[in-house]
Amino acid sequence: MKKLIIAAAMTTLMMAPSCSRTAEKAPADDFDYTVDRFADIEVLRYKVPDFEKLSLNQKILVYYLQEAALWGRDILWDQNYAQNLPIRNMLEAVYTNYDGDKSDADYKAFETYMKQVWFGNGIHHHYSTDKFTPAFSRDFLTAQLAKLPEGTAPANAEELVEIIFNPAVDAKRVNQAQGEDLIATSACNFYDKGLSQAEVEAYYNSIKKADDLTPISYGLNTRLKKVDGKVVEEQYKIGGLYSTAIEHIVANLDSAAAYAENEAQRATIKSLIEYYTTGDLATFDRYSIEWAEDTASQVDFINGFIESYGDPLGMTGSWESIVNFKNNEASERTEILSGNAQWFEDNSPVDAQFKKDKVKGVSAKVITAAILAGDAYPATPIGINLPNANWIRANHGSKSVTIENITQAYDAASHGNGFNEEFVIDQPTRELLDQYLFITDNLHTDLHECLGHGSGKLLPGVDPDALKAHGSTIEEARADLFALYYLADPKLLEIGLLDNPDAYKAEYYKYILNGMMTQLMRIEPGKDVEEAHMRNRKLIAEWAYEHGKADNVIELVEKDGKTYVQINDYEALRGLFGQLLAEIQRIRSTGDYAAACELVEQYAVKVDPKLHQQVLDRYATLNIAPYKGFVNPVYTAVRDESGKITDIKVDYSENYPDQMLRYSRDYRGL
Repeated sequence: MKKLIIAAAMTTLMMAPSCSRTAEKAPADDFDYTVDRFADIEVLRYKVPDFEKLSLNQKILVYYLQEAALWGRDILWDQNYAQNLPIRNMLEAVYTNYDGDKSDADYKAFETYMKQVWFGNGIHHHYSTDKFTPAFSRDFLTAQLAKLPEGTAPANAEELVEIIFNPAVDAKRVNQAQGEDLIATSACNFYDKGLSQAEVEAYYNSIKKADDLTPISYGLNTRLKKVDGKVVEEQYKIGGLYSTAIEHIVANLDSAAAYAENEAQRATIKSLIEYYTTGDLATFDRYSIEWAEDTASQVDFINGFIESYGDPLGMTGSWESIVNFKNNEASERTEILSGNAQWFEDNSPVDAQFKKDKVKGVSAKVITAAILAGDAYPATPIGINLPNANWIRANHGSKSVTIENITQAYDAASHGNGFNEEFVIDQPTRELLDQYLFITDNLHTDLHECLGHGSGKLLPGVDPDALKAHGSTIEEARADLFALYYLADPKLLEIGLLDNPDAYKAEYYKYILNGMMTQLMRIEPGKDVEEAHMRNRKLIAEWAYEHGKADNVIELVEKDGKTYVQINDYEALRGLFGQLLAEIQRIRSTGDYAAACELVEQYAVKVDPKLHQQVLDRYATLNIAPYKGFVNPVYTAVRDESGKITDIKVDYSENYPDQMLRYSRDYRGL
């Protein structure tokens, strides 16, 4: 599972990047973090500190792993929507061949749309999953297609143009609306047209084994279709779907294996290759176990069909990759947390029957991302806990990471934007955030990923997919609540991760403010909250507000016609977080779908239109992009006369359109 950035709402509240536990002010930084700005998006670049300190073999390992990462790009585009790649090819042909007036309103709107499509890995917004609405005219696009060199325009250009401009065609990539057929109404390409939600659920129910204590991740690497009236799976593997791209991934993984840091890492890479070759999910489980148990390697990677947020039923994994290496200094705090994992499990407010008797193999570290790819690019998580399989986490442990060079880049790019002054209730609260939010927010991520996702257990016989479409929301809420509850625990002072018993209040205030108000800037007027992480945060904040009303724990204060969050009793708020954590864990452990549905629908979905409009209006005055993402560094192999690699150079100068066009040209996998 991954923790996503809260975009403007989080990054603008984080004021002083530091690896210290008291959030000292960072020195001046002349690195140019901002690359591009368009629509509701700001594109940044990130540094890869200490890459030059890696050994030559480690650098070469990173180089081949990042090549393997980049070759998966087209897989994700096709998973997101079946017509994404033809549309991208058509739009890029127009973009690169345009020789008209670039100040023309239609062209400028087309350029913005092109950049949005790149950022969304397709024609649907990466977060809301709504289809982008073009601000240029249909006549403009048709005219430009007619001007393309012979053979450049696609044969079905008219069909593709209709998809772009007709709002009724495939309007939502992932539909989560209660009471609707989530398969039939979602445009994602995990299921054949004509399949229904009932058919998909019936198929998986027919092949799952209720008494299997080590179940494979059904559907993780397949697309479902109908053949002669029967539902069948098409596997993502060499010789199956996405074969060409996977062959390139495997070739680079094989090259990387030669530079593995140790035999355990080499065996892990070979198991991943075997999985890509066979498509066998039991092999994927073996790879996942080997990967989780390899804690000695400094260089590490994620590569494959992993997170299932893009599937309305939460079954199939979207392709992604992150190549990284350990930040040894910053990892001290995560190692302290993982070393105390059993204490946190034993002392949680969760009913004893839902706790793990023995926490196994929690490995936690802070990492430096070297490349982001697939579903982790351009928008990227700030923390990850894998593997996702509950039985692997319980029996073999997990790896949890906080990606600190990404949080540092978010923070550095957000200084002085006026957010705190506009949304934070008073100067003392702003000073609290200024002093402690960077460290407490990083600790929240650490606790969420290192311990939260790995905590608790399913009761015997409970289907891991029992919560269906609400599974992701409930799981993220569980991890967030675990982190929130323990941020205020004296244990963090005892083990040296905080130096002030009031520091946690910075994260509590930010979290409630974001969950109740500021994240609404991501929602269009009249729309519900649909994305799992947003639902999670709203559920927690609104539930705490409602259940703390009698004691006025959280108050919405009106000042000068503006609404502010005021927390009157932080200790009581911690108690509420503990109560909700206990209930969420019960729901997860027992597979109580009805209770999950009730919680999500009551607290996580509906938006107060008056408050929503106020948030939008206040944000508009700040000119802050709600969403942020990244361009990657460029890695170049330096070779001697014999072709042997002698060094790997890193360059940060590539701009956003150039990177996107280069990836489309050099990593065309489908």
